[in-house]
Amino acid sequence: MKVSEAREMSIADLRDRIEVEKHNLDTMKLNHAISPLEDTSKFKKTRQDIARMITILAEKENQQ
Repeated sequence: MKVSEAREMSIADLRDRIEVEKHNLDTMKLNHAISPLEDTSKFKKTRQDIARMITILAEKENQQ
């Protein structure tokens, strides 16, 4: 997810998207434990996306 896309989202949408992405990360980790993924860089990208969304969420909450 790009920063501009995340900034356009509402606070509620960001919270929902963060939860979905966390669930996806947990699922990827579980699947990787069972059968290794070919592209393990997806873990890093997903973690960075989650952190980016959390940061933007905090900024929006502080503005209000």
